[in-house]
Amino acid sequence: MANRRKNGEGSIRNRKDGRWEGRYTSGKDMETGKIMSKSVMGRTREEVEKKLEVAISEVSGNRKEWEENYTTAEWMSMWFETYSKPLIRPSTAISYSSCMNNHILPNIGEIPIDWLTPFDIQTMYNKIKSSGRVKKSESMTDFSLSSRVVCSVHMLLRQCLEQAVKEQMIPYNPVHACKPPPKEKTEMKVMPAEKIGSYLKAADERGVLPMFFLALSSGLRRGELLALLWSDLNVKKLTISVTKQVTGRKGGPVVSAPKTPNSTRTVAIPRQAVQLLVAEHEKHAENPYLFPSPVTGKMYYPDSVGRLHKKILKDAGLDDIRFHDLRHTFATLALQNGVDIKTLSNMLGHCSAGFTLDTYAHVTDRMQREAASKMGKFMGRFVGD
Repeated sequence: MANRRKNGEGSIRNRKDGRWEGRYTSGKDMETGKIMSKSVMGRTREEVEKKLEVAISEVSGNRKEWEENYTTAEWMSMWFETYSKPLIRPSTAISYSSCMNNHILPNIGEIPIDWLTPFDIQTMYNKIKSSGRVKKSESMTDFSLSSRVVCSVHMLLRQCLEQAVKEQMIPYNPVHACKPPPKEKTEMKVMPAEKIGSYLKAADERGVLPMFFLALSSGLRRGELLALLWSDLNVKKLTISVTKQVTGRKGGPVVSAPKTPNSTRTVAIPRQAVQLLVAEHEKHAENPYLFPSPVTGKMYYPDSVGRLHKKILKDAGLDDIRFHDLRHTFATLALQNGVDIKTLSNMLGHCSAGFTLDTYAHVTDRMQREAASKMGKFMGRFVGD
């Protein structure tokens, strides 16, 4: 576990082997321009803190010499390795690295950070918004990026340059004067209750009913669903333990901690779901995965399940919705059937009941109007028509 420290004090983390490691910036290679980092090791945090203090004091005298003419690429590389990467999940580190290498560094990487202006950054935002998508096939014709990706670039660059301000390398953060595009709100779609039977029938015909029945009856995210092991199911208590998720990356699926601390949870599921899962496991009793891929025998690749979902929709003659909308369908039906907002929030792994309430305000508003109408009819008896 990494530990946050004051500016210029380096970073400290507890390694898997039990030892403590402290990392600090030791200088800049004048020939290659690359930022150099070094580590000190110790048996205790206190020991590493003392070693870091000595090591940093030894290089502090030469600091101004190697800080001069920092390019954005040089500083961002050092910031990522020293301040960011030790504190984030592996899957997040991959996303950050992709964002840096595909969008930020090719456009402003060569500009010294003390020369970087809001105009440079805003110009980059506009450019990548219209033509920043990485070409993945010859048939691609649309190279525009979503506002969500541009906002991710904005967030990452803001964090990076904020640290440069704290290190007194630049007087202010130019990102604060820039305007990223407004986030495009993804339309939430809900599968009509009367269509669920057709959807599950189509899933059954493709031999994947247990997976999609669980998705609709628990609200698990796709990555959480695919990372489930047989040992995560408690048959007696009718619960599923959510302790990990899988994301799709180059080189294969990557397993990591759930999306947020609240996402680690135990979810009660219907008895019918447990019965389906038990029957499914009997087909591959030696396999630890709850839903092994029929191709690899290991966990499904997330995009593969997304494509399978689209085929099931087509088989059932249903309108196109995202796999994630199965989660919204579960939440909407739960509210409409009387599940209270706090319980639903815990089942979904949300950070708070308030977040759940905001997300499904369209459902609760309608429920409140219906409740007001019922109360109006009741109270109307006492005041007349």
